[in-house]
Amino acid sequence: MGIPTFILASASPARRRLLQTVGIEPTVCVSDFDESQIDESNPRQLVQILAQCKAETVMPQFASGLIMGCDSVLALNGEIHGKPANASEAIARWQIMRGNFGDLYTGHALIDLDQKRTLVKCQVTRVYFGEMSDHAIAAYVATGEPLKCAGAFALEGFGSLFVEKIEGCHSNVIGLSLPLLRHMLAELGYEVTDFWR
Repeated sequence: MGIPTFILASASPARRRLLQTVGIEPTVCVSDFDESQIDESNPRQLVQILAQCKAETVMPQFASGLIMGCDSVLALNGEIHGKPANASEAIARWQIMRGNFGDLYTGHALIDLDQKRTLVKCQVTRVYFGEMSDHAIAAYVATGEPLKCAGAFALEGFGSLFVEKIEGCHSNVIGLSLPLLRHMLAELGYEVTDFWR
C-alpha cells in the first residue's frame, strides 16, 4: 500500500504547525463549511459531526489521499463555546473561565479515499484556568488572539500564561490530538513514520 497524500481540511495554522512539528507536511484545503447549519447540544457529537462535514466538503477535489477534518469546542459549566464573535463576548467568557475549568473537545475525522474508509473520533482534555484581573482579561483580548480560537484562548500563544494545568492530551488543546492521530492512522494500516518527508 502506497503512502497517500495527507490533506488537512482546515484553515488553522496551529493544526498545520502541529503536523509539521511531527514530520507531516499536509496539503491544506480549507473546507469553508458553514458550521451554523449543525444544531447539536452534545459537545462530543457536535465536534465529530463538524469534523466529518469539513473533511467531506473537500472530498470532491481529490481522487485519492487521506483527508483530515477537525473541530474544537470548549464545554464550560454545561455550555458549548466555539470562537467568540467579538471582543466583548471574549471578555465576558474569560470572566467566567478565570479560576474555573473547562473540557476541550476536538473531533477528528480521517477519510481514506483509496480504501474508502472513514474514521471519526473525539479527544477530550480538561483545562484549568488561572485567576485573572479584569485588566489582564482586557489586555489579553486586545491582542486579538482569543477571537481566533475555540474557547477564547490559545495554549501555544499568550493564552498559555493563563492556563494553570491541563489533564489529558496537550496537543488536543491546540487543535489536533497527535496521539489520537497516530492511533487512527494505525487503524487504517499506516505507520505515522510513513508520512515523514
